[in-house]
Amino acid sequence: MLFFCIFSLTLGILSHILVENGTERDKMGSLLLGSYTARFDRSSRIKVPEKFRAAIEEQYGKDLFITSLADESVQVYPLSVWERLSGASMEGALQFNPAVRSFLIRVNRKGHHYRIDSKGRILINQSLRDKAELDEEVVVLGLTDHLEIWNKEKLDKILEEKPLTNEDFESIAELLPQGKTK
Repeated sequence: MLFFCIFSLTLGILSHILVENGTERDKMGSLLLGSYTARFDRSSRIKVPEKFRAAIEEQYGKDLFITSLADESVQVYPLSVWERLSGASMEGALQFNPAVRSFLIRVNRKGHHYRIDSKGRILINQSLRDKAELDEEVVVLGLTDHLEIWNKEKLDKILEEKPLTNEDFESIAELLPQGKTK
């Protein structure tokens, strides 16, 4: 069963294919995948790893929304992805839902709109750095359409203490569309 779950997960991830003008093109180049280490400079800026920066700028442009959803890490969303996720681009009533309103207040209180500068850097404000315990050297993870910036020791500890289980893989497999390609 574990093999099937891992196989399904791998198949689901690898099935991201675009069809343009009748030809297939591998979309992996524009997905934010992998991890890199990075360092903050004296001005609390971090250079976005080149592979991530190129993919973000090509797919979404230079505008970002940087926030923290749960204080354990910092999330870096291309602005268009954030607008879709938060409902900011939708007309109307979502903002009147109390849970959505609380969510928006929390992430906007901590979050800010930034642009990737000419040297490929972004500013992470001090309050976000403090909450996520981000020291000079950090891990930048690509999570398909956004980045997360983690304290390396904290991330390693979480991954060690909470390894993926068979139940996790089964849950993931249930979320994947079986046999569908995009």
